[in-house]
Amino acid sequence: MAVREEMFDTIKAVFKKHGGVTIDTPVFELKEILSGKYGEDSKLIYDLEDQGGEKCSLRYDLTVPFSRFLAMNGVQYQNIKRYHIGKVYRRDQPAMTKGRMREFYQCDFDIAGAYEPMVPDAEIVKIGVEVLTALDVGEFMIKVNHRKLLDGMFAVCGVPEDKIRPISSAVDKMDKLPWLEVRKEMVDEKGLDPLVADQIGEYIRHHGGEELVEKLATDGRLMANASAKEGLEAMRQFFKYARIFKIAPKVSFDLSLARGLDYYTGIIYEAILVESEENQRLMAQGMPQQASSTEDNQVRLGSIAAGGRYDELVGMFAGSGRKGKASNNIPCVGISVGVERVFSILMRKRQYEEIKANHTQVYVISVRDGLLEERMAIAAELWDNDIKAEYMFKAKPRLQAQFNACDKDLIPLSVIIGKDELEKGVVKIKDMRNKNAEDSGGVEVPRAHMIQELRQRLAL
Repeated sequence: MAVREEMFDTIKAVFKKHGGVTIDTPVFELKEILSGKYGEDSKLIYDLEDQGGEKCSLRYDLTVPFSRFLAMNGVQYQNIKRYHIGKVYRRDQPAMTKGRMREFYQCDFDIAGAYEPMVPDAEIVKIGVEVLTALDVGEFMIKVNHRKLLDGMFAVCGVPEDKIRPISSAVDKMDKLPWLEVRKEMVDEKGLDPLVADQIGEYIRHHGGEELVEKLATDGRLMANASAKEGLEAMRQFFKYARIFKIAPKVSFDLSLARGLDYYTGIIYEAILVESEENQRLMAQGMPQQASSTEDNQVRLGSIAAGGRYDELVGMFAGSGRKGKASNNIPCVGISVGVERVFSILMRKRQYEEIKANHTQVYVISVRDGLLEERMAIAAELWDNDIKAEYMFKAKPRLQAQFNACDKDLIPLSVIIGKDELEKGVVKIKDMRNKNAEDSGGVEVPRAHMIQELRQRLAL
């Protein structure tokens, strides 16, 4: 929990830097609110028993509840940068070593409102880069694609409209499965024409940077499709802003990125760890090594953040607004950090380090005589001066036991008293991190100067 709290503080600091305000939503929603929003993954929603006329479900993510909140309060919150850290629930098969659980935290940042095209989208990706850099997860890359380009590509290849979402869900598995298995799912399970599947396979092999936009722009067949053309123009604008934000080197334009959720309407993105010596070492300790790309030889080591634009989701709940008007629709774009996977990476990085679980700065120690009340008085004085302090609750604790408590909880300083110190009106302040014999007893300080000395040593 100490590492997790530190991680949350780091993420919040980035979110606040970009003007985010936080909200909270209920852990459960009406079942109808969540139904039909997650494609094939809807089977993972936890449904609750009918408790007297209302069928509810545990929230699957933080995005749909946020959209419902906007639909109900759209007049007040036409424009909002919101972040939310909270637990979500999925009826999945747990895999602890992969950071996949049935109950886990998500950290979301969303920008709601109508703005210049791709401006908030670029800032969201910038936030993702800043968060993952600040968390020091190792080498990462953010894959981006556009839903309209993807839909246009499917249409050009001959995918029937009613199969676009199921086929999109299959393509989304490209980072976990080899192409032949994805093709088999499209053809054998979802009834797609094999020739159509092969055309899709040609397109989704493309990935690169800004140059891929210009390459695809020369594909006359693709550009004849209005949706694909609109999506590609949006990607051209995105890369322009990515250069301004200096995040272009961290971005990979990848046509195999599909994102299976039904509510995405524009840009989509997914952050992955990529090959490096450190990441390989961490993965060898239990994280899953996923399918590698034959073109750039990057080893994809799992999604650690993802998101996209969802311009129509709030409108689905328009009837929940105060006047029930479709005008309640509010365009949105957001990102969700996969904190459980990031957490498992950070824990592996720090497994050989000492982790300080508490914030205690000073331990009050007595020599020989117990001096319980005197220790309590000093602790109270420290607390009153906003210094985090503890002492042992025993009447006559052993000296070594008190030293051990400091070592165990990584407490940096101690205030040591005995009968001699009380009579002289002094205390001894000892740096518990210093194991030199010369400093074994600490430095004598007048009791009246104790707080000042501690503040200087703690740099308060």
